[in-house]
Amino acid sequence: MDSEPVTVTAAYRVNPGQESEFYAWAIAMLNVTARLPGYLGGGVLGSGQGSAEWHVIYRFDREESAQAWEYSLERARWATRAGTFIQETGVQRTAGLKNWFEGPVRPLPPPPKWKLWLVNLSAVFPPVLIFNVLVIPFLGDTNFLLRTLALCLGVTAMVTWLVMPRLQMLLKKWLYPPLQSIRGRHKRVAANGPRSRR
Repeated sequence: MDSEPVTVTAAYRVNPGQESEFYAWAIAMLNVTARLPGYLGGGVLGSGQGSAEWHVIYRFDREESAQAWEYSLERARWATRAGTFIQETGVQRTAGLKNWFEGPVRPLPPPPKWKLWLVNLSAVFPPVLIFNVLVIPFLGDTNFLLRTLALCLGVTAMVTWLVMPRLQMLLKKWLYPPLQSIRGRHKRVAANGPRSRR
């Protein structure tokens, strides 16, 4: 097996109008991949120019690490989740550093940190307030550590499964304006039809 770093680029054709869903799916999948041994980084790339083709790139320290992810059950589960709005059209892999620094497209920038801070604050404050008003008074005689643990468990569960998914959907245009401009180009191309090449 090759011991050089391996860059894998998976190409996807995304259904028109579902670019935001694809981007959210790809980022969530990369967040899972980032916990694996040997993971060096990754990103999501859009072709632009009204094209529906997108790429998910990830890089591992060696071929064995990349294959461990590609053939895992977790990777298969993520592929199944995306089956309704995308189609994988090809996978390219290269060893070494060249493809990691060069490419025809640039990754979409992440949201500014002040936006992420506001979203996190908006997600955490209401559950903390509700928990302190409705639950903590009934745990007054409980050990301080147990009260704190109950607060953390309750708030993180509410934020993870109830609040944050809704905030991300509600604020996605504000968080990812470059993605919305790409989506707008897709709609304009679809409305005007393909341009003839000279």
